[in-house]
Amino acid sequence: MPTRWLRCSGGIDVMASTPGPNRIQQAGTGKRAVNLALSADVLEEAKLMKINISQEHDTLLCEVVPRERERRWRAEHAAFIAVYNATLAAEGLPLEEWRGF
Repeated sequence: MPTRWLRCSGGIDVMASTPGPNRIQQAGTGKRAVNLALSADVLEEAKLMKINISQEHDTLLCEVVPRERERRWRAEHAAFIAVYNATLAAEGLPLEEWRGF
């Protein structure tokens, strides 16, 4: 499925799947309707406080998704980074002798 980058509130970019023909999407908003199972007591209190549940979840996911993407990238590339760091420790930086700073 094709992916694209979306800018969330706060200027955070997240990768999102492009909606397919069987998905409901709100016209012109880039948002899609989903079903969630939430704790009834917390949901009721949020409604009483007039908290926009959709916006709060969207904001939270815009924070969680990039953090999880970074965590997975680091785990996937950990072996390479370890070897690279060991090489630098053993051999130093390339062209270090000509560095002017």
